Amino acid sequence: MKLLRAFAVVAIVAALGGVAYFADEKAPLGARMADAADNLLVSLNDEQRAKIAFGFDDKERVNWIFVPMQDAQKRPTRKGLRLEEMTDGQKKAVLDLLKTGLSDSGFEQAVTIMSLETILADLEKGGAMVRNPGWYFVSVFGKPARTGKWGWRVEGHHLSLNFTVIDGQVASATPALFGANPNEIKAGPKVGQRVLKDVEDAARELFKSLDDEQKKLALQEKHFGEPTQHVAAEKPGAPVGLPVTKMNDKQKEQLENVLKAYTARMPEPVAAAQWKNVRAGGMDKIHFAYTGSLKDGEPHTYRVQGPTFVVQFLNVQADSAKNPANHIHSAWRELPSDFGLQP
Repeated sequence: MKLLRAFAVVAIVAALGGVAYFADEKAPLGARMADAADNLLVSLNDEQRAKIAFGFDDKERVNWIFVPMQDAQKRPTRKGLRLEEMTDGQKKAVLDLLKTGLSDSGFEQAVTIMSLETILADLEKGGAMVRNPGWYFVSVFGKPARTGKWGWRVEGHHLSLNFTVIDGQVASATPALFGANPNEIKAGPKVGQRVLKDVEDAARELFKSLDDEQKKLALQEKHFGEPTQHVAAEKPGAPVGLPVTKMNDKQKEQLENVLKAYTARMPEPVAAAQWKNVRAGGMDKIHFAYTGSLKDGEPHTYRVQGPTFVVQFLNVQADSAKNPANHIHSAWRELPSDFGLQP
């Protein structure tokens, strides 16, 4: 609890600023990231630095994982330097780095996801899995600089944020996964709070607006599977569901709302660049597919796929208090590959 309180205080008082993405500004995003990462690295001792630092081409860079990682003795097995091994000043430096890659709302979602580990610990009361907000890990790949290649990651249960920077420009900001257990808090001072309501509600509204013939195309019999971990490239297969070409103008706007619920996690210039990439692939080539129910507490998934991206959403698992379908995984992936790679 002491760690959580210290982390929460830093999160609340930290100033949140916009950043640039693929833009020539006085302080472009890649430069801000390099400065923030370097500020963190210089604060570390040799033991800490040995845990956080990897070569740019190390296979760990693409070994992204959003589930808990521990051994039989409940020791962490995820790579990187975890928050509970840091001083308060170093934790603040992590938050400063995290802010360079997220919007205000994205940053708030990220730190809230971390804080949910305390709720899980209370609900599970010494269960099989360690629930600890200090078990979020930072990794730096290569040397942060305004030239050359480097990258960084902040990751733990239900959060994986990955950035690749090449010659001072961000080459990739994916995979970007946000999850929540519980998504809706059912008890306590924050009862009713829904951490990822934006990405859930926007898709529900779109599906509700469809007529019977459109729903026949959009609705799939089998729930979509989880985002593929440990690899650089998602392989979603051919798109399924309702094509944009069969939507009316209002529904096209609602589809944009779904996508922008994801891009809004990033700073506005990042969101603009991602949206430009979506349009470059062809809006008329996008498909929307949905499975399951529109009712709270009943499992549902959806997928939005275009030539250059895929959005993946699942709410099929119960939360730790056994409330059904209150456990979300949501991801934005680049195609053909994340991490700025070309498979």
